[in-house]
Amino acid sequence: MLTVSGLSKLTNVTADSVRHYVRIGLLAPKRDPHNGYKIFESEDIKKVKFIRQAKTLGFTLGDINKILNHSHKGKSACPIVREIIEKHIKENKSKVMELVALQQRMEDALLKWQLMPDGEPDGHAICYLIESEK
Repeated sequence: MLTVSGLSKLTNVTADSVRHYVRIGLLAPKRDPHNGYKIFESEDIKKVKFIRQAKTLGFTLGDINKILNHSHKGKSACPIVREIIEKHIKENKSKVMELVALQQRMEDALLKWQLMPDGEPDGHAICYLIESEK
């Protein structure tokens, strides 16, 4: 039987994370009838370690909740895990392409702007460097 603090120390996550996992339903501790403290069991250690590992692979807490719910039904969670990670890979590739394009626009703008003089405030323009980009 572990408290929030004990579970936190054993799993290398913050006590706030443990409390958050309880709030969103990833963990469902029992209550100590004497003091009302949340009490966790060895299964919760396994869950928190699973959550930590899944997060390192890019799974969101919502994804992890789906995976845990699927596994609680006595079915293999592997198919849904593959499906979710494939979706994240596609999303990440798209984001990377957008970031590469943004980086190129930024570098091109900076090269152009280095050749332009600083503008004087005239009451009409905020920064003509940015306003010159169309």
